[in-house]
Amino acid sequence: MASFPRDQFDDVPRDIDRVGAHRAPRKRGRGWIRFGWAALATVALVVAGLFALSLYDPRFEIPIIGGGDETVAPSDTPTPLETAVPVTDPSTLDPAFLQTITISVLNGTPTPGLSNIAADQIRAAGWPDPSRAGASNTEEPTTFVYYGSADAEGVARGIMQLIGASDVRLSDAFPTATITVVLGADYVPPAAG
Repeated sequence: MASFPRDQFDDVPRDIDRVGAHRAPRKRGRGWIRFGWAALATVALVVAGLFALSLYDPRFEIPIIGGGDETVAPSDTPTPLETAVPVTDPSTLDPAFLQTITISVLNGTPTPGLSNIAADQIRAAGWPDPSRAGASNTEEPTTFVYYGSADAEGVARGIMQLIGASDVRLSDAFPTATITVVLGADYVPPAAG
């Protein structure tokens, strides 16, 4: 091992207790500043994300940003809603329009096979053969017919009458079919025979 001549740094007084890196003690309360900045950044990111989501998805709205509830004074006479005339006979439709109609029947009950029965009932009435599947929720209380565009409302109302559904609703929740029937617990299959 190499030996070096002694110099001034080798003579350290014995009464000094410092060893290693010499840092000043931390100031009290500095942790709260970091926490505050982290909380502020989190809030800013969440608000920015919710705002961006409300811009991209029209179904998502933030009530605080939307301007609050606007109350309308009730009138004495109810305003009648304009509804399309139910189309009960598919042969009365334009053949080109009839070819664009796709129908889907979803079983929203725990009873197996109801979507097949309802789809056969719709097909027997002359409508295009519906696709059949189980709904994601098997506890639907009521049967609804959903339609994807306003020009299909008459068809939806005709199918509503055919299968005895409660009502029709305009919805973009089922983009794969023009008309989607979601069977609920109130659906009564037609009598056999």
